Amino acid sequence: MMKTNKLKHAVVMGGSMAGLLTARVLSDHFEQVTIVERDPVHDRPETRKGQPHTRHLHGLLANGLHIFTHYFPDLPEALADLDIFVGDMGERMRWYTHGGYRKPFHLGLEGVTISRPQLEFMIRSRVLARPNVTLRDNCAVKQLLTTPGNERVTGVVLEQRGVVTETMQLSADLIIDCSGRGSRTPQWLKELGYNAPTESEVKIDVGYATRLYQRDPDDPRGQQWTLVTPDAPNENCFGGAFAIENGRWIVTMGGWGGNHCPTDEAGFLEFARNLPAPDIYNIITESTPISEILTHKFPSSLRRHYEKLARFPAGYLVLGDAIASFNPTYGQGMTSAAMQMRVLDQALGERPSLDNIAPLFFKKAAKVVDIPWQMAVGEDFRFATTTGPKPPGTDFINRYTAKVNQVSHHDEVVGAAFLQVMNLLAPPPSLMHPRIMWRVLRGGRKAAKAHTAEAVNDPPADGREQLAVSS
Repeated sequence: MMKTNKLKHAVVMGGSMAGLLTARVLSDHFEQVTIVERDPVHDRPETRKGQPHTRHLHGLLANGLHIFTHYFPDLPEALADLDIFVGDMGERMRWYTHGGYRKPFHLGLEGVTISRPQLEFMIRSRVLARPNVTLRDNCAVKQLLTTPGNERVTGVVLEQRGVVTETMQLSADLIIDCSGRGSRTPQWLKELGYNAPTESEVKIDVGYATRLYQRDPDDPRGQQWTLVTPDAPNENCFGGAFAIENGRWIVTMGGWGGNHCPTDEAGFLEFARNLPAPDIYNIITESTPISEILTHKFPSSLRRHYEKLARFPAGYLVLGDAIASFNPTYGQGMTSAAMQMRVLDQALGERPSLDNIAPLFFKKAAKVVDIPWQMAVGEDFRFATTTGPKPPGTDFINRYTAKVNQVSHHDEVVGAAFLQVMNLLAPPPSLMHPRIMWRVLRGGRKAAKAHTAEAVNDPPADGREQLAVSS
């Protein structure tokens, strides 16, 4: 429902997913919304110069899909029309981790596998179809405009690129920085006489490589989402294969601590062969490659603590990766941005004015970011090569969640609890609920006994029968 007490104009810096979602929310609260994007944007699915990560495998978690659907009610139907997996995440998973496959089960949460450019195109088309939203592409924000005392941001100075570069000013009641990890807001704040936010950085040295393959439409594996993830610290490589639109597989493989996937044909295949389960290797050896091998490196997770600033200019906010960018292998980025966008919607709905919205928004956004940040950083500290501020209790939590992962091989209740947390629908402490903890501890003991029994009964490697010894 469109709101009647609208403000006049809002500007969104950045036309990627976070910026598009933010513009959608702002369109309910402002008469006019302008998205400013530095790269040229075309009316098709595409990867732009400023977003090379979009060429790789992406995940939209269940909570993210739920929020997307709230703001774009026709999205599920449009997704169903594509030749991609849309279905129950628990029933259709093929996920090898910690020495075994998670037990499939009915979760009641829908998932979707789709390329990031296609999903972003679908969202952009819907946002720009709103009559009060305008996109200025090939346009860079050069500086902020403020009141004489710098207490309020009143607009931006733009550089419109083309045959002739044109500089102009654009006034607004609210400007939101959704420009991503490379945000210039910390620098601009210092130039305006404010403190830049403190930062938390966790160095992980993750790198991965991606290739597209032709997919047989009759291949039943296209109705699954397939992951192979490591039992850290003994393993440090991962792989994923998703069915995406236009009859394709997208396959991404990589690792932590500099153990990155090679980009030559033989090395890429050998990396797949050495993963702890054969699923990815089988798919790529039975499919025809239709792209080159592309790489992406992610040196560190980075969080800027705007919620800790004592002073912040009115009329200005920051959202998405410009606040926190996580290890992308966990697929939390789009869902985190969607959750922050929902917080923005609530904050604007509660506003008496825009003067004090920044402290309210940053405080609530920090609570949103806390959970995926702690989850991603905690998982990364399973690897000895990870460095940076380590959350208290990480080692204990990691030992416990390792048991959760192992028990999920045969216990669907534990598996469901884990997927609820992974999809940002339940807080991590829910895995410590007595009902879940009892099943984890009981299941862990059963798994250990079964493993011991298998070791006793398995024949020796040379094929000779093993003698049964009894007292």
